[in-house]
Amino acid sequence: MGNDAVSDLLETQISCPYCGEALTVLVDPSEVGQEYIEDCQVCCRPIVMMADVNFSVVVRREDDVGFE
Repeated sequence: MGNDAVSDLLETQISCPYCGEALTVLVDPSEVGQEYIEDCQVCCRPIVMMADVNFSVVVRREDDVGFE
């Protein structure tokens, strides 16, 4: 592989669903439609994330029932 895997990631802005802090996260376009959890860089609470086909990221609290 000639490219570093990090260079394939897309930088996206989100807001933490707990503390509201604006955060920058890296999204892997090959993972579209899959849920994953990343801790907030500010409050350290788990944010459930899912990238959609438009490469936007939907976030929710871990204790929320599901995506709408």
